Amino acid sequence: MDTFQDEHSNRTLLSSQRKSGYDPRTGVYHSLIKLKGKHRIPTRARLDTASFVLSQFSKIDLPESRVALIDSATNRQVTYSQLRRSIHSLAAGLYHGLGVRKGDVVFLLSPNSTLYPTICLAILLIGGVVTTANPVNTKAELTKQVLDSGAKLAIAAPEEMHKLVSTEVPTLVTTSEPLSGNELSVEELIGCCESMELPENRLNQSDTAAILYSSGTTGTSKGVILTHSNLISMMTILKWAADITSAKDDIFLCFIPMFHIYGLAFFGLGLLCAGTTSVVMQRFDFQGMLEAIQTYKVNNIPAVPPVILGLVKYNGGYYDLSSLRSVGSGAAPLSQHLAQGFRTKFPWVELKPGYGLTESCGAACFFVTGEEAKARSAASGALLPSFCAKVVDPVTKIAVAPYGEGELWLKGPAVMKGYLGNEVATSATIDSDGWLRTGDLCYFDEDGYLFVVDRIKELIKHNGYQVAPAELEAILLSHPHILDAAVVPLEDEEAGEVPMAYIVKATCSELSEDQVVQFIAGQVAPYKKIKRVAFINEIPKSVAGKILRKDLMAQSKQKIRSKL
Repeated sequence: MDTFQDEHSNRTLLSSQRKSGYDPRTGVYHSLIKLKGKHRIPTRARLDTASFVLSQFSKIDLPESRVALIDSATNRQVTYSQLRRSIHSLAAGLYHGLGVRKGDVVFLLSPNSTLYPTICLAILLIGGVVTTANPVNTKAELTKQVLDSGAKLAIAAPEEMHKLVSTEVPTLVTTSEPLSGNELSVEELIGCCESMELPENRLNQSDTAAILYSSGTTGTSKGVILTHSNLISMMTILKWAADITSAKDDIFLCFIPMFHIYGLAFFGLGLLCAGTTSVVMQRFDFQGMLEAIQTYKVNNIPAVPPVILGLVKYNGGYYDLSSLRSVGSGAAPLSQHLAQGFRTKFPWVELKPGYGLTESCGAACFFVTGEEAKARSAASGALLPSFCAKVVDPVTKIAVAPYGEGELWLKGPAVMKGYLGNEVATSATIDSDGWLRTGDLCYFDEDGYLFVVDRIKELIKHNGYQVAPAELEAILLSHPHILDAAVVPLEDEEAGEVPMAYIVKATCSELSEDQVVQFIAGQVAPYKKIKRVAFINEIPKSVAGKILRKDLMAQSKQKIRSKL
């Protein structure tokens, strides 16, 4: 009898592992997909991101006359052959002309352009470290990042140059066309350095490649250190995904900003390894997106929930969107209701949500097929190859089985090295065994698909951008008429979430809601602006002094319901 029970137990265990990748003995979920052959993640120590990307060009089963990038505004096209030459020329110019060396941080401030991948890869090829920033950030925010990252050189779009003057960091402009001054441009550097040789490459996968700023699981913005190994792992996985989904033959549309890990992973690096063609929009605008889809017969769009909402609301008829084959969704949760609305309106298009963080190079979970995603419309995909996960009960700290809710922990070669100059935040986010605590409340089903239930972390996600309540609260508390403040997310159909502030005014103060809004607006980027204000007598806090944000969020929802 005992033998029969043992055999039955073993069969149940094996069945569970086969379906979900979950191992009850360890509490760990493993990806059910193993990378083989040409899709294996390279393990040799002496390898860098740019050399890896360039090595893929010759492996792409296409001539180098294949178009890599198209400017949606000008129709200017860049072939893979031209891209290779530009990367080498700019790298030589940065090395010989501007003295960029291994470990030097280069600050990049620009909207999307066909030059963006060239700039990133040229910096990486000579061992420089890329740090990117959102052009809508204020001078104060940009100065803080320049100083924190230790940037030795900045590269900026012409219209953004003025924001960096106070940093006193030498600045190269991306293009000289709109300028009347004597600023040296990236385009000029490429043109005059074509014949220069590069020094022998002595980079290792363990070297730092990029510092991308994220608010992490809590708190203010921190520099996420990504190594060449992290980026190469991410690119290998993305190339594998493009191959198995036939996406390598697609025309992609890029409006996701490349200063964000989502856009950088796809359009700055990963898709170039697959040999795709990407149409690049400088900035997103809905009509421009529709025009680009029609003009270039776009097949594949990595998107965000607000864009998907716009497509669902689009009346249709004027633009031909029949070329669309696949739409991805990332950077923020996609609601089941919105996903169903999109599939009803565009039944021929695969809609595939995913899950990732800056701290995991934007990768973690993914749907291989649209049918899988449709069958599980509330899920965010299954673990990507090389990833494993645990779902840890926040109270007991014990890893739980399928359908058990807890904080998602991730492990894999794409997980960051840590936060720049912040050992406390690093140790709070990555444990001694390399597990990344995501701060998201999740569960896996019996087939290994991830469902995000809520966020344990406090971040507000506005149009895919991260807004840290602590940053806004610090600014609010600097106002002489504000005694206490708390910022929470308020649901918004267009943006996903917007920041809402609860304020305790000083006695006899006549501070108004509009004054609070304007006070914040002058000090932060547009996506961080406070959209709603409520005055209360006291901010609810725990015994330990932590703001009880859930209580405030419940209050805001109740107020909205009472007005309906």
